[in-house]
Amino acid sequence: PKDEVLKVSDELGLNPSMEAFHNLYKDGHVSIINSVGYPNPNRSHFRSMDIWHTASDGNIKSQTGWLGRYMDNYCKHAHDGIEIDSQLSLALNGVDRNGIAMVRSNSMETMLGPSFFDRLQAHSDEQNLDEDNMGYLYKTFIDTKQSSKYLKDSHTIKENNFDFPRGRLAQKLSQVSQYIRSGFATKVYYVSHTGFDSHANQRRSQDRLLKEYSDAVNALVESLKKSGHFDHTLIMTFSEFGRRVKENASKGTDHGKANNVFLIGKDLKKQGFYNRAPDLVNLDDGDVSYDVDFRNIYHDVIQQWFQQDASKVISKSFDPLGIIA
Repeated sequence: PKDEVLKVSDELGLNPSMEAFHNLYKDGHVSIINSVGYPNPNRSHFRSMDIWHTASDGNIKSQTGWLGRYMDNYCKHAHDGIEIDSQLSLALNGVDRNGIAMVRSNSMETMLGPSFFDRLQAHSDEQNLDEDNMGYLYKTFIDTKQSSKYLKDSHTIKENNFDFPRGRLAQKLSQVSQYIRSGFATKVYYVSHTGFDSHANQRRSQDRLLKEYSDAVNALVESLKKSGHFDHTLIMTFSEFGRRVKENASKGTDHGKANNVFLIGKDLKKQGFYNRAPDLVNLDDGDVSYDVDFRNIYHDVIQQWFQQDASKVISKSFDPLGIIA
């Protein structure tokens, strides 16, 4: 109902459970990009997520992620990209360098143990590291050992400076805050928040999930504001596809095409809504049409935020959107 929506303009509003996110919006820390997608969208969760992770065309299957290619070209260590999870997403998979998936900062050393690494490194010293497969394997393990020690030793701040809410996403972001405030040299942190496949009873699940997201992200922002790190942080939120506009028979919505992308930061060039609202009259076979290619956003993140040549990461060239200051 209209009277429940958190109003941000005469035409647009937020889910009523997103009060904390609404406050970030009013503070000028949010840019919402509407109608984001790609040509010939795929409605499969797995394939569409691969496309978003790799930044490839829908008819091309790539083995490297866009952040993995960023790490290949501009990073030196595996810990430059960290995913707070038990396994690494394709987005952080590179050719020569992958990111690290971990649940805690000491999880790699705890799981494998120093004796395993020591024996492996001693054996690798006796081998020819130029051998294609074995050499790459040994170098990867050595890099992992160095990164695991770095992460364990560098995690010096292990308490929160802001009251993070309960919930899996909030706990992941509290870890990110600790790592940032501990001075990790990490460039990219990746976390996931699942459960949005709302084919039935959408309102109930959306209220709960969006409140978890809203409160957790707000806690991260407030924590980094206190420590002075928010000025140097950009938060991007995406999903693999949007939802159909029309409600289905189960009070939910099915897989759609275009979606929103949220950018959260201190000095966004375009605060509020970046572009016009989706046209709900002229739909694309019942779906919101895409106006912004998601790879254009990635291009801006590499080019304008990281200040690096995006052509080495994103295969297509895009004009800047003018989102990031």
